Amino acid sequence: MKTKLAITVLAFSAALLPVISFAGEDADVDRGHPAAFVKDSVITTKIKTKLAADHATSMGRIHVDTDANGVVWLSGSARTQADVDKAVSVAKGTEGVVSVKSSLEVKKDD
Repeated sequence: MKTKLAITVLAFSAALLPVISFAGEDADVDRGHPAAFVKDSVITTKIKTKLAADHATSMGRIHVDTDANGVVWLSGSARTQADVDKAVSVAKGTEGVVSVKSSLEVKKDD
């Protein structure tokens, strides 16, 4: 009887080991984790709100994404280089942003 109980406890403990080790990991490592997603979304939303406040029509073609480390990725296009520069400046000036990577292109007409 004691042997059966010991084997059951051992098997149960082995089954819980992956769950326990996963729970100890940093939430920001997995972008699918809700805490990391919310942090990323807050930074992205702040930048998009600031860009929309400028009422520049080309700003709507700029896509903003933030990774778990606070790096902002700007992609898409703008009508002028000044709009590209403004988008990068807004992103850099946003709280929580560590750095900005831009692949924005100037396109007069789409």
